[in-house]
Amino acid sequence: MIKGKIHSLQSLGTVDGPGIRFVVFMQGCNLRCGCCHNPDTWELDGGTEYTPEQILQKVLRCKEYFGEAGGITISGGEPLLQSEFCRELFELCHKEGINTCLDTSGSILNDDVKRLLSVTDRVLLDIKFTNDADYREYVGCGLDKPIEFLNYLNSQKIPVTLRQVIVPTLTDGNDNAVLLKQIADSHSCIDKIELLPFRKICQTKYDNMNLEFRFGHLPEPTQQKMQELNKMI
Repeated sequence: MIKGKIHSLQSLGTVDGPGIRFVVFMQGCNLRCGCCHNPDTWELDGGTEYTPEQILQKVLRCKEYFGEAGGITISGGEPLLQSEFCRELFELCHKEGINTCLDTSGSILNDDVKRLLSVTDRVLLDIKFTNDADYREYVGCGLDKPIEFLNYLNSQKIPVTLRQVIVPTLTDGNDNAVLLKQIADSHSCIDKIELLPFRKICQTKYDNMNLEFRFGHLPEPTQQKMQELNKMI
């Protein structure tokens, strides 16, 4: 019986996909993003083990609140590290008429991931930077990985919400916004772009874990800057 290692659960999330959603935060991540808010999800040997059936029972308790737009979102950590578990959970949800959404960095694409995507109704894809050098410096993989993932989503016509965290001095420039828009315009599967303001409320987590928060010295973006970039997009 397959089990997944899960960091935490949120019963009524409103920022992890369309509508009201039950959010499953998976344990373990293959990347080390400079703006990560959840360093406690990095190690795969943490978390609590659940079967897909156990999670489904929790989801069903919230189903009446989902409405037409809501459903389940699997986030992380990086859910693609536990693709088989996520696929089985999504298959069970589909049998109950529950919409499925996957929040991912798109850094892994293999047969297990493709089987997961076959039962995924929407992907929230993080394009963390629009140049390869920053990707390798601040994420831990190249830009080619999420672009390859996005190309596959496009070929399968899976709806995509493109997301990016706006970090002052790194992703708050007009050039970055133009490049992000070009990526969206060249992939018809993308029907929404979300720009998320960089926040430092996670600093305490890093301090408690004796870890360096690489972007801790950077300021948060102003509301005016976010409005300007959203207008450009």
